[in-house]
Amino acid sequence: MSDFLKTHFVNGPNIEPLDVLVRLCLALVLGGVVAWIYRRTRKSAEISSSFPVTLVLLAVLIAMVTQIVGDNVARAFSLVGALSIVRFRTVVRDTQDTAYVIFAVVVGMAAGANNLWVGLIGIGVVGLAAYLMMARAQVFSASQPAFLLSLRVGLGLDLNKLLGGALDAHLQERELMSVATAKQGVSLDVTYETRLCPGGSADELVKALNRIEGVQSVELRRREFIRD
Repeated sequence: MSDFLKTHFVNGPNIEPLDVLVRLCLALVLGGVVAWIYRRTRKSAEISSSFPVTLVLLAVLIAMVTQIVGDNVARAFSLVGALSIVRFRTVVRDTQDTAYVIFAVVVGMAAGANNLWVGLIGIGVVGLAAYLMMARAQVFSASQPAFLLSLRVGLGLDLNKLLGGALDAHLQERELMSVATAKQGVSLDVTYETRLCPGGSADELVKALNRIEGVQSVELRRREFIRD
């Protein structure tokens, strides 16, 4: 075997087995903290049962990869090529979930590179930021409760043109949750998560939507009263 292959692919980083074990255990602990922060700062209805476990495992795996790569550029490129064949078909539902994936990756890298203070300080700062954002969202939610608005409209209609005026007049925010066909494909069932404008009336919203030609049914329900 050539000296090049021995240097770049056979001889790994000079790390004692005990050091490897300690770093992986630290990554496991830090990944657990990341998963705990995620659970504490996200609504229970938004949490997938497997996602916190994924965060923990991701931190450990990244710590392993960091120790394997070390300072070897050739080994880094070979790992990138090997991992490029992996395809993840599950789409992250929220941009905040993506941020937590990156959080777990960075924490794992810190543990694998033996930069423990970077991981600990990062967990403290990111955890504080996540808590403050959660507290702000809770204050906002308390002032205006969330509703689920379910509509049935005729197929082939432009939802924004059909509903946009009435929704903008009565809602301060809305997020499209789902769209599905109904009545054997001749209608659309549309669901929004919404918040009324300050001083807005749920009755007026329902009446305004019912007056729109093409809207077949309207249902407005308080979000917290619905079991997920």
